[in-house]
Amino acid sequence: MRKLSALVKALGNSKLIRAICISGAVFAAGCAYQPATYSPETPGVFWGIWHGFTILFSLIGEIFLNHRIYAFPNSGGWYDLGFVIGVAAQGRLAAYGREPS
Repeated sequence: MRKLSALVKALGNSKLIRAICISGAVFAAGCAYQPATYSPETPGVFWGIWHGFTILFSLIGEIFLNHRIYAFPNSGGWYDLGFVIGVAAQGRLAAYGREPS
């Protein structure tokens, strides 16, 4: 116990908490597993844009039905990029339709 209290005093409270959080995140990410995609028909960037744009409808479908918001398996980074573009486009269009105050 003395070693732990000495470590807390040496590093400072915020640094110790930060180190614990980072090591916990690294540990959790090390356990993550996503199988390789075997189909050439996995969703790519354009399906990612569509799925990102329709995320609200997908969320409602996930609540009431057995439906996923995010396509799995997908093509990786390109699908992720499209998904983020779709979500951003939907948010931008929603903000554009709002009247200025």
